[in-house]
Amino acid sequence: MVKRLLKSVKSILFADPNLLYAEERSLINQPFYFKGTNGKGVLLLHGWTSTAYEVRRLGKYLNENGYTVYGPMLKGHGMKPEDLEGVKWADWLDDVKAAHQELKKNCEEVFIGGTSIGANLAVHFSVGSNDVAGLVLMAMPYKIKYETASVAVAKIMKLFGKYHRKFYPPTFGLSTTITRLISYQKYPIDSALETFDLIKKTRETLPTIIQPCLMIQSTHDHIATKDNLECMYADVRSERKQKKYVKQAYHTFISDIKNEHVFEDILKFINSL
Repeated sequence: MVKRLLKSVKSILFADPNLLYAEERSLINQPFYFKGTNGKGVLLLHGWTSTAYEVRRLGKYLNENGYTVYGPMLKGHGMKPEDLEGVKWADWLDDVKAAHQELKKNCEEVFIGGTSIGANLAVHFSVGSNDVAGLVLMAMPYKIKYETASVAVAKIMKLFGKYHRKFYPPTFGLSTTITRLISYQKYPIDSALETFDLIKKTRETLPTIIQPCLMIQSTHDHIATKDNLECMYADVRSERKQKKYVKQAYHTFISDIKNEHVFEDILKFINSL
């Protein structure tokens, strides 16, 4: 049924994420590489505890419009939470560097898009780089709600065990959202502390970013502070920068969103460069 549905529409833009997931479950822990036709590439980075499938639908849409799109799997992701033990955010940055080099083999220009922690990694990779044509930062945490207290609590929790289970507030949404289905539901506390360190370092790094930037955040983000996007927008030194809020979503919205023209806005931004 899903295959017939996809054939009946012009673009994956109109495909239902949950129907796609039912058809593509074997792909949820796999990287993807879609060869394009316009000589330009887009590197898409998934978030912490998630997989490349998180950005696969966006990747297919950009590929339909000519771009070569690569969605790598970051170290420690896609199999079991224990694989995150001992992994540093510098290891994820190495993954980004390797993926960027792979795209540059066939692409004259490379754009980078990331969701959540993937966006933080995109920022760090882009510092001082002439090989990043533009950035799409989705749900990037500039500052976590109750960040200082959360770090302190995480360090205390380590005294009682290495792992913690995720907590979803009642307002987060259904347990059948793609975001939840593809993610680890528990994680090493040390890995969470790595993300806190990465976020802190991003605040120091963001004012050095000069590449064109599109920044997107949900108004219902349960992870980042309310002024998260405004702080990002103020810090970025790019001459060309845009910001967009989405309403019908939560923190990492890109795998589940069906409206608000997010895919089209991303394509329009990249095409404009």
